[in-house]
Amino acid sequence: MATYDFNLVVIGAGSGGLVTAYIAAAVKAKVALIEKHKMGGDCLNTGCVPSKALIKSARLLSQIKKHKKYGINEASVSFDFADVMERVQRVIKTIEPHDSVERFTSLGVDCFQGAARILSPYEVEVNGKVITTANIVIATGAGPFIPPLPGLDGINFLHTDNLWDIRKLPKRLVVLGGGPIGSELAQSFARFGAEVTQVEMGPSILGREDEDVIALVQSFFELDGVRLKTNTQAKEVVVKEGEKFLVVVGKEGEERLPFDEILVAVGRRAHVSGFGAEELGITLSERQTISVDPFMRTNFSNIYACGDVAGPYQFTHTAAHQAWYCAVNALFAPLKKFKVDYSVIPWCTYTDPEVARVGLNEKEAKEKNIPYEVVTYGIDDLDRAITDEEAHGLVKVLTVPGKDRILGVTICGEHAGDLIAEFVLAMKHGLGLNKILGTIHIYPTLAEANKFAAGMWKKSHAPEGLLKLIEKYHSWRR
Repeated sequence: MATYDFNLVVIGAGSGGLVTAYIAAAVKAKVALIEKHKMGGDCLNTGCVPSKALIKSARLLSQIKKHKKYGINEASVSFDFADVMERVQRVIKTIEPHDSVERFTSLGVDCFQGAARILSPYEVEVNGKVITTANIVIATGAGPFIPPLPGLDGINFLHTDNLWDIRKLPKRLVVLGGGPIGSELAQSFARFGAEVTQVEMGPSILGREDEDVIALVQSFFELDGVRLKTNTQAKEVVVKEGEKFLVVVGKEGEERLPFDEILVAVGRRAHVSGFGAEELGITLSERQTISVDPFMRTNFSNIYACGDVAGPYQFTHTAAHQAWYCAVNALFAPLKKFKVDYSVIPWCTYTDPEVARVGLNEKEAKEKNIPYEVVTYGIDDLDRAITDEEAHGLVKVLTVPGKDRILGVTICGEHAGDLIAEFVLAMKHGLGLNKILGTIHIYPTLAEANKFAAGMWKKSHAPEGLLKLIEKYHSWRR
């Protein structure tokens, strides 16, 4: 086309779409942002924000129940689950202005509320109006994957989109899925007092983590009353005389698990249809996400994709990371373009204890046959963790054999998601454990665990020959 209405049209106002539009507007491009449902996407409305608000309330209950270990003889609490869920909504409303139409309009973004349809690589229809654009970014996100489980469609079941509408605590809750989402919610509901049974077809929950980490998290789940059913396959949902059951097959054969509510948390599926991508012929990957090249381009050179719809990571922060590449490459190619950098991707599972990771863990290193050394510092030895009655967990660091270069870090414990940031920075900028060891850490803080892990590496790599010479030198001086 000779001219366009916009330099860039962004479809979807979740993390990826919002950051793309923000960057485009910041560099003075004319950008349109189209959202058919709620600004902020899943993260704000049904994902990160509400789940972390719920986790916080559940954790407070857990701490009150453990009052005696804090030196408090008596403590009691009463709550209405409806009030807890209303607090979740209040938190969403408080954060909502960060992602609002008003904010993005003030930044110079043209916001459209409605369903987008791509008509051609240069035309998008919204609310019956066709707008033209030099580039398109698809950021339509993902939604809960609902497995074809017989009988499930015959009942009202919960998933991460509709969970936030309930106001009554289920007496008996079955959580289907042992990944991060299922695990976070299973533990939280158990702490509110629900009888929770978590069903996972694999040998453990959080199956991507190392065995010592899994064991620690599962021990906390058992203390919180979560009934774990691992190596267990869901077979069907049946309703008999008004009672609902999940039929499962495990090590002990077939079993019926009664429930009042069932929460399906077995994964997420990218939103790749309903907006013209299929009709246009945009290519999908084997994972049924939109296929993109290292520059975040689809098979159309001016159509990009980022976030959950593109993968390979389904994190809010990776969506924002990809968004920068989409915006810059769309607006400045062919003058300048950048390949997306996935070399250092951190994430955290917000169970109690938290599990944060960046780079390789032992399980992945062994699978990929990557040589490594490992040091593990037990947080049960850390002064601040002891004073806080949170003396559990570990910092595990994988390094290149004989060197202090970090291959990966796993932290399991209190505020692990915050503590991992130091290692993320180190890996991103090529800093080794010696640099962390040489950095002053405030006493007493949990962050000292990072320094002590680096100290353990240093001790195991002490120059024995040089130390013997130094010992002789000191002996000579006495």
